[in-house]
Amino acid sequence: MKLYPQSAHAQLEFDKVKALLLEQCASEYAKEKAEDLLIHTEKEFIETQLKQTHEYKQLIQASGYFPNDYILNLSRELKLLSIAGAVLTGADFVQLRRLAESMEKLFRWFDRERKTAYPALATLIETTHYEKGIMKLIDTVIDEQGHVKDTASDDLRNIRTNLYRKRGELRRIFERIISKLNKQGYLAEIEESFMNGRRVVAVFAEQKRMVKGILHGESDTRRTAFIEPEETIGLNNEIYSLENDERKEIYRILKDLTKDLSRHEPLLSGWHAIVGEYDFIRGKAKLAMDMRAEYPVAVDQSQIYLVEAYHPLLFLYNKKLNKPTIPVSLELDEKNRILVISGPNAGGKTVTLKTIGLLQMMVQSGLLVPVHPSSQFGIFKQLMIHIGDTQSLEFELSTYSSHLLNMKYFMESANGRTLFFIDELGSGSDPNLGGAFAEVILEELARKHAYGIVTTHYLNLKIMANKTPGIINGAMAFDEKNLLPMYKLTVGKPGSSYTFSIAERIGMDKNLVKKARELVDEEHFQLDKLLNRTEQDLQDVQQKEKELQALLKENEKLKREMLQVMDKEKHQQQIELLQQQNKIKEDRLAYLKDTERKLKQMVIEWRKEEDKTKVIKNIQAILFKKNEQRSVNKLQKKIESKFEQVGGVIKEGAKVMMRQNHQVGEVMELRGKRAVVKIGLVPMQVELKDLVVVKEKN
Repeated sequence: MKLYPQSAHAQLEFDKVKALLLEQCASEYAKEKAEDLLIHTEKEFIETQLKQTHEYKQLIQASGYFPNDYILNLSRELKLLSIAGAVLTGADFVQLRRLAESMEKLFRWFDRERKTAYPALATLIETTHYEKGIMKLIDTVIDEQGHVKDTASDDLRNIRTNLYRKRGELRRIFERIISKLNKQGYLAEIEESFMNGRRVVAVFAEQKRMVKGILHGESDTRRTAFIEPEETIGLNNEIYSLENDERKEIYRILKDLTKDLSRHEPLLSGWHAIVGEYDFIRGKAKLAMDMRAEYPVAVDQSQIYLVEAYHPLLFLYNKKLNKPTIPVSLELDEKNRILVISGPNAGGKTVTLKTIGLLQMMVQSGLLVPVHPSSQFGIFKQLMIHIGDTQSLEFELSTYSSHLLNMKYFMESANGRTLFFIDELGSGSDPNLGGAFAEVILEELARKHAYGIVTTHYLNLKIMANKTPGIINGAMAFDEKNLLPMYKLTVGKPGSSYTFSIAERIGMDKNLVKKARELVDEEHFQLDKLLNRTEQDLQDVQQKEKELQALLKENEKLKREMLQVMDKEKHQQQIELLQQQNKIKEDRLAYLKDTERKLKQMVIEWRKEEDKTKVIKNIQAILFKKNEQRSVNKLQKKIESKFEQVGGVIKEGAKVMMRQNHQVGEVMELRGKRAVVKIGLVPMQVELKDLVVVKEKN
């Protein structure tokens, strides 16, 4: 993206966002990318960058693992690898092995399922391949600590074997010498040491002539002398020679390994860039988490559609102070391309302007932004900004001259893919003359189909915006009752500057305010007053609409709860009905099983019984039980027509009715829990609980 002026990064505070991103990056590669963060104009590239950051953010939110464990800064090692004759150290090869290990983990992590779930992240490894021979080549020679292995060559193994044997022999001889000198009282406190790579004994300076050997030096106090004993000179020479051979062989092995690995330098450099890219993406995702940023829609055309957009730096600042941040929502399209924002000073006009400009730069540089996910960002080819006092002492330009110089560039360079921001258009000159020039500038930018935001206090620009195609008015809300800004953008109407209201708020003399009002043109004053009243009325309407929406939501909630209660009650009724039906079916099934059992018994009795008439009666009694029940019901109705139940204590001589067959008789005698009841001419014993006292009806 082409920026004007060069300080546009600083004016929109994009450099501060880059500094925050830099803090989130770990590797040098990622930090360099953050410092040199570019603003792109290709939709496909921007879309890929946004999607990669969004996918990594999803991983973090889901506490998922991504294999970028090592922080690798291998620019020096890879550069040496590309230079003929260069030799890398064992530690350098350990770092290169970690790079290969990281790539192995990445290729293993991106299985078919994850490639489908995270396609944008997977695109980074599609252009490369994994070469397992690199790790094998290093592991053959270097161990985990970066030392050359004994098995790296036959010569090295033989040298180290001899060294081990000679050092053991030297140790045994030295132990005998120290024991001998110690008995003689020649040894100092430290007994032995190493000087010039050779093993020496530490003796008192006055006894140094008593020990045969080579004097290698004395202590700072000159009280201790360091002597290589005569018996160990030959062994020390052999060990020194073997150590020299070992160094030469290690150097040769590392040189050969560097040469073998240099063939893979392009592949390793590509891996290093991929690992750095994933670290850079992780930094962008962590920054997005801090800002509560989302993944918006990018479209390859000129437009702005922001829903609940926050200034990221202001959001982070207020977040630390536990203060709310007021979001801005705005739509600019082919029909309405330029927004003229008016309103009181310190009401948030410049912050709104900077919010939109900064978010646009962040999106086109591949950063997620704190907006609602439904927001849409167009792709602009150039961004121009004019904010604050641009007075130039170097070129002897006044504030207004510099302002006009910038406006000249705007008008000459603007086109349909330009996004511009002008703070206080026309300021710095006579209001009438400056206002006239501001109209011309705004009209020319609208004619060139440029998109942008302009802040102003000029009344003529507010009037012009209402009647010029492509330009719309906007205002920063102001609470006139409390005389406080609300930092909320309202699109579609101009705003008042609240000049006199703010003057009264800060306690200026009322007579001075009144005198100033009298100096203002009456029509101008009436229009400003009308704007005040309109804005307050609109705020009242919005507040009432908000309350109405709250009531509607509450009503919907109650409706849903009522429907849930009704559905629950209906469901309970259906359950009870099914339970009753099941009970009837269970009773019927039990009756049929009992009947089947009785009939089987009757078949057995039929075979045994000679008097078939008795069996037939029993079968009839079982099969025609319903008829008997019907007879019982008829008898019950007949008895109830003659007698009525009175209950009470059963005594001798009382009229009682049997509960089962509804027959009526007289109690002749009580026998404990039974009673002798005379029914007709036949007396019979009946349980008291099966009887009830009755009397004849009149």
